Amino acid sequence: MTLTSNMPSGWSRRSILKGGAALGAAGLALPFAGKAFAQDNTLSFWQFYAPGGDVKPQVDWFVKMVADWNATQSEQVALEYVVGSEYIGGTKLATSFASGQGPDIFIISPGDFLRYYNGGVLQDLTPAIEEAARADFPESVIANRMVDGKIFGVPMEVEPMAFYYSVKAFEEAGLNENDVPTTWDQLLEVGKKLTTAERYGVLFETNPGYYQNFTWYPFMWQGGGEFQSAEGKSAFDSPATVAALKLWQDAVNSGAAPRQMLGGGGGDIVANLGSGYCAMQNVGIWGISAMDNNAPDVPYGIFKLPVPTGGKYVTVGGGWAFVANSKGKNPEAAAKFIAWALASMAPDSVQRVVDWCTVAKSDMPPRNSALAAGGDAFNKGNMGIFGTQIHPGTRAEPRVPPEVYKIISDAIQQTQLGGADPQATATAASQQLDAFLASYSGAPIL
Repeated sequence: MTLTSNMPSGWSRRSILKGGAALGAAGLALPFAGKAFAQDNTLSFWQFYAPGGDVKPQVDWFVKMVADWNATQSEQVALEYVVGSEYIGGTKLATSFASGQGPDIFIISPGDFLRYYNGGVLQDLTPAIEEAARADFPESVIANRMVDGKIFGVPMEVEPMAFYYSVKAFEEAGLNENDVPTTWDQLLEVGKKLTTAERYGVLFETNPGYYQNFTWYPFMWQGGGEFQSAEGKSAFDSPATVAALKLWQDAVNSGAAPRQMLGGGGGDIVANLGSGYCAMQNVGIWGISAMDNNAPDVPYGIFKLPVPTGGKYVTVGGGWAFVANSKGKNPEAAAKFIAWALASMAPDSVQRVVDWCTVAKSDMPPRNSALAAGGDAFNKGNMGIFGTQIHPGTRAEPRVPPEVYKIISDAIQQTQLGGADPQATATAASQQLDAFLASYSGAPIL
């Protein structure tokens, strides 16, 4: 697989989340066992970045963070690098909790939040975070890491979705930046113009997983659709849902969009757009650093997600968060570390977030103070396009139980690749959602 700058070598965000979905469906993470056993009091911090990762700025960021903490604190932290295939795609993280050997600190995406929260292993971080710092995280960023007003995860990034396009492909088709699509109809029309015998015009993720769901949600939202109503019942059977399913289906059926991805999948921009496999690709902000570092000779542009007729612009923002094991060796110390690292008003904490989003990766910061401290980094160039045009319409990635993920995923797959009728599929999926939601008793689905 092609290395993308926001992931360890060989791993895209899609492949990691896809693996997480498989584990959730298998129920491997529930129920969780009791207190972890350890040979010493050092807090273990599991993640897929350092010290064994292949992206040096990301390795350096994690190593320096832990070294700075250990230099002044009695509760020491030790990084434990877990390759992506084992961290989420495999069973290591889930089975470690099931056996009572879970890490003291780890990272999760919103898609995994309910699995671990409902499993009773997420520590309440609220007491460790000062009020000013809590207010520094916008509601749209922190809400899906909270339950009953308490914070159980501190995000390290926000990753909104957009479209990237190949300048060369546009020129070859006689198009320019004035032809960038702003509506769904234009997206399909331009996609067809850009399609050749060697290249697809537009690319959506086709591999099932949390990542595919994540990238599809904004198309449902743009028409006013939701998968769950305010009353907790299914809202999936709606014109907006049907239209979003049909858009992705039409893109494939028209021949403008591929059925298969290259490299790490739909989140891997270098392997797809960078290689010339497609002319327009639906991918997140991490694509900037991926292209700039790994396809520097490929000119590209960025534009907001097009909207349906009568719809409203919205995109989706994902990202990973630090969490603490409530059954670990010292949950209070783990919470203190997380607050110090990402959620303190101290200048070094704010700068740490800025550095992660500008030096280690290309992301939007999850804190208002970091956005301000980053200055021009978030206002100029391609990051500026995200900062000023794309990010203002960001809505948080939903957190859902594995059962809800699977129902929505199946609906996308059946219509996009299986040729199923979007309306009939939305109706059937909605009935399945209602059946599950009627008996669901975990934390609120957001």
